[in-house]
Amino acid sequence: MHLCTMRSAAHAAAAGTGETEHLRKEKNMENRHGIIIHPEELDETWPDRLLDAGINTLGLHPVGGNMAHVSLEEAIVRKNLPGYQSILRRLNQNGITVEYEAHAMSWLLPRSLFADVPCFFRMDENGNRVSDINLCPGNEEALEYISARAEMLAHLLETGSDRYFFWMDDVRAGKCFCPECRKLTAADQQLRVVNAMLRGIRRYKASAQLSYLAYFETNRVPAQTEPEQGVFLEYAPFERDHHVPLFDAQSPVNAAESGCVEDLISFFGAKGSQVLEYWMDNSKFSGWKKPPKKLDLDEEVMKRDVADYRARGFENITSFGCYLGRDYRMLYGEPPVKAYGEILCGS
Repeated sequence: MHLCTMRSAAHAAAAGTGETEHLRKEKNMENRHGIIIHPEELDETWPDRLLDAGINTLGLHPVGGNMAHVSLEEAIVRKNLPGYQSILRRLNQNGITVEYEAHAMSWLLPRSLFADVPCFFRMDENGNRVSDINLCPGNEEALEYISARAEMLAHLLETGSDRYFFWMDDVRAGKCFCPECRKLTAADQQLRVVNAMLRGIRRYKASAQLSYLAYFETNRVPAQTEPEQGVFLEYAPFERDHHVPLFDAQSPVNAAESGCVEDLISFFGAKGSQVLEYWMDNSKFSGWKKPPKKLDLDEEVMKRDVADYRARGFENITSFGCYLGRDYRMLYGEPPVKAYGEILCGS
């Protein structure tokens, strides 16, 4: 089923008692055209907005940063509210997959455990164990603990999707420098953790897949660690110049950010690969401060980017679309979600 014709099938499903198994399987084979918003921004207006735009995947992204564990816990609680459950059912009936994408490490390994098991936590460059960010990927017991917690989190955030996005902490540099980890690149350290999380999630759901987020210092090919079956690439060019096409050779910033893309695709494979872009990320363009600014989607840059991503083999494309909730609409009217979806749908 062509992506742009999914609307009619989804409308038919929404009119009945729910999505048929045939439609669900067919939808899961399609490329994902997605957008990611904060969980608290999801209201009853979004199912029809996404359906009208041809978007078939909604990501829910609890706010990152130092309080990521708190926002993730709030998202877990919100997910079970009756009104929220009703919206999630409408999304499903409209043929829209829901997936949580979260900086989950401070929830998976609570910082309060530092006094009991300091060896689970990373060592800084001065040789001190610290509880600030991430963990020690060289500690097998730490990895087992993370694996068990990831299994629990997959259960708590069940949406029907087989794809999971549990990320490391939201920092530019978060390596461990213990004697074991010092031998590993940041990419190798992250992939060790991703492999361990996936083993746990697959105890809950055997068909599960988990993203490797190529972002900041992990935007490189791991040198000593191989991905386990079910790990897929998620590429997020956070430090790009948003006013120039990403693969424009005339932009030194974008050349540095995109230089490893083909190597990453070659290493992880194109199957399941996903772009996580910022074309619609009004939180970033607003400086992560409210009230939000008005979003002006650069359609020409986005069109070039989408074509270039497709040419390099990416199967799925999504963008953050945070700060486009009710407060944005009260200030500026409808955000350019339909224009964004039409560009994706035409790719």
